[in-house]
Amino acid sequence: MIYLKPFEEFVREGIAKKSMINKSRADNLVLESERKRRNLKKNLEKIKVEDENANDYVEDCYDILMNLVRAKLFLNGYSTGGLGAHEAEVSYLRVLGFSEEDVQFVNQMRYFRNGILYYGTRLDKEYAEKALKLTEKIYFKLKEILK
Repeated sequence: MIYLKPFEEFVREGIAKKSMINKSRADNLVLESERKRRNLKKNLEKIKVEDENANDYVEDCYDILMNLVRAKLFLNGYSTGGLGAHEAEVSYLRVLGFSEEDVQFVNQMRYFRNGILYYGTRLDKEYAEKALKLTEKIYFKLKEILK
């Protein structure tokens, strides 16, 4: 398990900061999340999950969820930036009432996504299927929280 600090610690460190509520930016992030989710659904109908495309599906899942988390941060008057910003955003899931198990899985997705982008990490079909399942579960809860 990858240790993830509480959100309040990211605030104390200045990685997450109080700012003006930014409804416009939040709305755009929600729209982008919805667009990405629709495309993900279309891809899943046409292309089954395989080891070859596992990285793509995991990246999509992470982006879909984090756009919604960022939207909620903006609606609650927070912004994140700098080293640790993505960790702070994942940590915010705790503030939103998600289980520690779900938070840890999203944090693992964050870690692997970074590995995909910068270190050549290769994920497998089994992991991508878990990410897809969790995304479906969390997506609707995040959408409800954003109402």
